[in-house]
Amino acid sequence: MASEVLWYIIPREGAYPWEPSGRRQVDLGYLTQLAATVERLGFSGALLATDLYDVWPLGSALAAATGPGFKPLLAVHPGLIAPTLLAKMALTFDNLFGGRLRFNVVNGSTTALREYGLDVEHDERYALSAEYWSIVKRLTAGEVFDHRGRFYDLKSAGASFGDLRPVQTPHVPLWFGGSSEPGIEMAAQHVDVYLTWGEPAHLLKEKLERVRQRAAAHGRTLRIGLRLHLIVRDTEDEAWAAADRLLDVTSQETYARQLGGNAAEDGVGWQRQFRQHGGRVPARARELETHPNLWPGMSLFRPGPGTAVVGSAAQVIERLKEYEELGVDTFILSANPLLEEAYRIGETILPALREHPS
Repeated sequence: MASEVLWYIIPREGAYPWEPSGRRQVDLGYLTQLAATVERLGFSGALLATDLYDVWPLGSALAAATGPGFKPLLAVHPGLIAPTLLAKMALTFDNLFGGRLRFNVVNGSTTALREYGLDVEHDERYALSAEYWSIVKRLTAGEVFDHRGRFYDLKSAGASFGDLRPVQTPHVPLWFGGSSEPGIEMAAQHVDVYLTWGEPAHLLKEKLERVRQRAAAHGRTLRIGLRLHLIVRDTEDEAWAAADRLLDVTSQETYARQLGGNAAEDGVGWQRQFRQHGGRVPARARELETHPNLWPGMSLFRPGPGTAVVGSAAQVIERLKEYEELGVDTFILSANPLLEEAYRIGETILPALREHPS
């Protein structure tokens, strides 16, 4: 039984929102409607990713419009906000909204972070992240301390927080995904939920075994989460036809931008996904089926998690149960459009993930 199933909320919404023709108008009313739907359907919250809107005002607005069942998972790049200030923002959020905040630690790419004045290469990003989040964890646990490290020199950190006390214990939870050795080591030492993207089960099993071994070496155990896109229809043929349509409606400009722009991407997670399709745009989606119902084609036209599970509800549930057998207890799911598909997934897939085994 999955302990948590989250949905996905970004303002870039529609049937195929990577194209202007597939994108709908989104405003605050729409996004609060989506968040309320996610909560009503029984998802435990939603990932608010780095996209058009900054996650802090978006997360605050959605938390104010929902109840305790909606827990925002905010994507945050370490280093862009001073750790002491981030901790104060987190404690404020939790005090206002009843301890619902979780952090999705995003290490980003060297190129993207340069826009914000942060120039750190791949392995250095993880060293920064480890120090940064160790500070944030202590501050959101209510500690006051001095710290002198490679990146930060803090005096009486947390002393100015006064009566702003932690709501969650032992600290605001950290969720994180990294497939490189520095990423896995960072996760093993510091995070609470290790996130991964969808891959064939034998490849994922190998990676998760490494993660567990490294966590055990530090005397820790981690929850395991999986981020997946779903294409669910009444029949398998209808689901693959829906995937074919995504290929058909995507412009050559989008393919060129997505594949060319990420050719030099230094993230190991992206590289693992890219190897599943090799940058080839097929005539039909199923040509890229790497494992029953697994399709890596989403990364041909959108950033981030590029694997979709494609099939009937029964087939999709079967694949998700296979991941549960590997120890995955948390899912972050999405499908387009986010609003309509939240209903479809909430009514066909979510109940099966909530069932206790007989």
